[in-house]
Amino acid sequence: MEIEVRTQDEVKVVKLRGRLTMGPPLDRFNETMTELLGQSHNKIVLDLEEMPAVDSSGIGMLMRHLTTAKQSGGAIRLYKPTKFTLQTLKMVGLLNLFNTYEDMGQAVDSLQ
Repeated sequence: MEIEVRTQDEVKVVKLRGRLTMGPPLDRFNETMTELLGQSHNKIVLDLEEMPAVDSSGIGMLMRHLTTAKQSGGAIRLYKPTKFTLQTLKMVGLLNLFNTYEDMGQAVDSLQ
């Protein structure tokens, strides 16, 4: 799992490359998100275009960080989640908790 963080119009964009699964990938994701949210960066777009899969541990972590962001007045948006990721979130009944976007500009604008 590779993670890149950049800023676009005061919104943090976190690009994930690789599978979000239990073990080192999930630990790295958790560290990145905890650090961002701990620094009051609570408006985040997760760029999932190059994240082919997520397991139940990854979904749990997504939910944890979404809750933390919302509690501090922020939000997390999903940019270009793969078909597998969308199906997985839908299957566990959580897709409706995330706003998903196919356009990065719209995702960032939704957090302004």
